[in-house]
Parts: sequence; structure tokens; C-alpha cells
Amino acid sequence: MTGPPSILKWISLCAVSCISRAITQIGIACRSSYWSFFSMRNTPFSLFVFVLMSGATLAAANLKISHQFPGGTIDSGDFRDRLCRKFAAELDKRSKGALTATVYPGSSLMKVNAQFSAMRKGALDLTLLPIANAAGGEVPEVNIGLMPGLVTSYEQGMAWKNAPIGREFSALLAEKGVIIVSWIWQAGGVASRTKAIIEPADAKGLKIRGGSREMDLTLKAAGAAVVSLPSNEIYAGMQTGALDAALTSSTSLISFHLEENAKHLTTGRGHAYWFMFEPLLISKTIFEALPKDQQQLILSVGAELEAFAVEAAKADDKTVAEVYAKAGAKVYDLSAETVRRWREIARGTSWKDYAEKGPRFAKFIQLAEDVK
Repeated sequence: MTGPPSILKWISLCAVSCISRAITQIGIACRSSYWSFFSMRNTPFSLFVFVLMSGATLAAANLKISHQFPGGTIDSGDFRDRLCRKFAAELDKRSKGALTATVYPGSSLMKVNAQFSAMRKGALDLTLLPIANAAGGEVPEVNIGLMPGLVTSYEQGMAWKNAPIGREFSALLAEKGVIIVSWIWQAGGVASRTKAIIEPADAKGLKIRGGSREMDLTLKAAGAAVVSLPSNEIYAGMQTGALDAALTSSTSLISFHLEENAKHLTTGRGHAYWFMFEPLLISKTIFEALPKDQQQLILSVGAELEAFAVEAAKADDKTVAEVYAKAGAKVYDLSAETVRRWREIARGTSWKDYAEKGPRFAKFIQLAEDVK
């Protein structure tokens, strides 16, 4: 290359200062336009132009957080949306604007079932999702995140994080290109148009949405016909009669206004066999592209928000009963003995089926059972 010394020096300095950040952080601050430019024209000149264009914009990274739940504000609405907004606000505050995030609620950025795959590829930064329902088809091991009767309290679920099952589960997700930012568990209940579903025998002959393959196996054993669909489609299913009943989290039972179609509600307050792991996740590709201090900030803020999630979920377990009663539905609670009966059906169907898929599946079940 020839040219005036001053220009050559400027090019060298620009390349040294920008190229590392540009290559590692593509997909964060300027993914759509610059990445397309570079990938379609993979030449030294296009790389040079990409570096020049990126240098000014990559100083601050903006992360995209996608989820399927109704949007609100940082102080009101679905607590899962609020948690994402609190997370974004803390990143901005503590990094002094160097790391920001934008929340896209209600599947406004991408469809529910596309989120997990997109994260694995680095095409989506973060998402908060019901992992068994949204990712179980792609990574079947994660179906343990909604295994009926395996987790029966918030304390038991949150204990996974620092137990061998939590370490193994985190390692699995890391292998698949995803990192857990916040551990979030939610109890759930059943909204029904026709009759109360309390005991396993009550499910016989009804069209029910379980929320995971494993819950569906248990429902089938109880005599139900299962219907698979994401939580943001339950309302339409019940409205049209495609669904007689649906199991979902207490928060979703409220946020999606299922009380408008339900005549009966079985809550998850006190006792529950339906506990769902619904974490805040980040793409490993995106995470590793960030500076170490920003990586630590993300993990610290995520961990701090777990207490908020537990309290908010427990509050919704109580609020949902009030919402449905006010709408005219009959409200029921489960007993420990009823939970035991559901658990025994699940142990002989869902747990057994999962464990038989391979050594890692069997190990996960055993490690999860060890957490009391």
C-alpha cells in the first residue's frame, strides 16, 4: 500500500484501536447494517470500511431483550417485563451509559419459538422465556424445567442454582450457546371453561394445555387430550373452544386476562405440582464479546433481581385468586395430598420417559430429586 505517511499512520492507528472491538462486538451495536455489509462483501476493503464505521458507534453497546409477555412500565404490569426493565435501567446506571438495553415485550421483536434458537446463533441478545415450552423441542434436556411434581416450592427451585443440578444445567446451556443471567421460578394453576381441575381424574376427556411435553405426558395419563401452544395464545384457544383448560403461571393467568373465559381456577398458592423455570438468558456469543467488567455487571444485576422475581411470583399466586373471584370464577386451592397424587402419576410417566432418553437425562432427574 502506498500513500502519504500521515494517511497511512491514521489508518494504522484506527485499525489498531477499532478492529478488535469491531469484530467481537458485531451484532450488538450495529448488527443489522454493518454485519450485512461485511458478510455480503467479504473483502479487505469492506473490512476496512466496516472498521471505520464501527469505531464511533461501538463505544456503547445496546442489548436487545425480547419476551412474549405484555409490556408495562418499570413499576407496573407483568413482573417479568418489569424485571427486564429493571435490568436495563441498572445496566445503564451502573455502566454510566456504556452498556444499555432495550426491552421488546409481547413478541414485538420476534416470535416466541424463534427466540432461543436466535440467541444460540447470536442473533438475539437476551430473552426471558419459559424454557421448557420455548426450547424443549430444540434441547430436550431443558424440559426438566417444567417437570410436574419435581419442584413443589420456590425455595426448592431456587436451591437448584447452587446445587449440582444447577451447575449441570448451566453447563448444558453454555454448551448450547446460552448463559443464565437470572434464575426465576413460577408456580402455576389451571384456568378452566368447563369444570374445576383439581384431582387427576378431573382432567379426563378435556382439551388441556400443559405447558411442556412432560406436563402433557402426565395429563395424557390422567385421560386428557393435550394441546400445545405458547402462553400468549391461550386466550384465543379458550375463547374459540379449542381449549377447555390451560395450565400456566399465576402471572400469565393474570396478564393474559384468562379470567374473561374461565369459570374455574385452581391456584398454585400454598401447594403446587406445576413449577416452571423461566430464566433471563443471554447469548453466549454476545456475552463473550463484551468487556469483562460488563460481563460481571450483567451477572451481578441478574443475580440481584432474583429476590424481586421470587417475591413478585409469590404475590401473583395470591393476586390471581382475587382477580378470578372478582370476575365470577370459582377458586380452589390444592392440598399436599393432591399434589402427591399428581406427582406419583408424573413419576411413572413424565419422569420415567425423560430419564430413559439417556445418561444425562437420568442424571438430571437424580440431581433434581436430591434438592429438597
